[in-house]
Amino acid sequence: MLENISTAKVAGGWHKQYSHTSSSTHCSMRFAVFLPPGASEKNKVPVLYWLSGLTCTDENFMQKAGTFKKAAELGIAIVAPDTSPRGENVPNEDSYDFAQGAGFYVNATQAPYNTHFNMYDYVVKELPALIEQHFPVTTKKAISGHSMGGHGALMIALKNPKAYTSATAFSPIANPIDCPWGVKAFTGYLGTDKSVWAEYDSCELMQQAKQADYLPMLVSQGDADNFLDEQLKPQKLVTVATQKGYPLTLEMQAGYDHSYYFISSFIDQHLLFHHQFLTA
Repeated sequence: MLENISTAKVAGGWHKQYSHTSSSTHCSMRFAVFLPPGASEKNKVPVLYWLSGLTCTDENFMQKAGTFKKAAELGIAIVAPDTSPRGENVPNEDSYDFAQGAGFYVNATQAPYNTHFNMYDYVVKELPALIEQHFPVTTKKAISGHSMGGHGALMIALKNPKAYTSATAFSPIANPIDCPWGVKAFTGYLGTDKSVWAEYDSCELMQQAKQADYLPMLVSQGDADNFLDEQLKPQKLVTVATQKGYPLTLEMQAGYDHSYYFISSFIDQHLLFHHQFLTA
């Protein structure tokens, strides 16, 4: 049962927030959806799923990225889930990079997180089924995200290459098994077995990808990003893509940092990138 929290007209379309009880995370979840002008049961539109980064909710991208005009022009719906389960009964830590607000888009195996922190199943299975049931969209979908969400977008696309037409990311955590953010999250959610970690690492997944499952990817990264060398490491992904002949393009952008100033500067390019495959 969807509960409408807010509705606002924007760029000729509609931005709406909803909450619902999730079977994946066993708590109330919130998501936002943008429906472009003209979207209807007789004119269904494709969807871009956007996964946000650490500390974010469904609101950050929708309010800061400046994406509505181009999405309206291209006829693309956008869906932005929250970044984790939340609520009084959901485990939390006094830390910005673990627990609530930091789900890392995995299915946790470790108590006490394994009851609620099943963001992989939520994003891959439950949410698209919900969106396709309740909104005028087609089954064609692409995926994108930022930072932790960039990790999520690339990882999910690599694990489900037939489900998405394309994947992009801004400043993704490209190799989480080899950076402080990823090691902390994966240890807490998944335990110490690094073979389990590898199932959620884009570099490891790309290394295992079969050519028949390749899908187009675009990564944008600012060279003035404070997290570039220690946490993000996009060159590791490029190394694997080069070895495999994987269709990934990394664009380094001079002077840009890790913020939504960066995302808003290049979001139109990402929408155009997805549009060519969503409408193919």
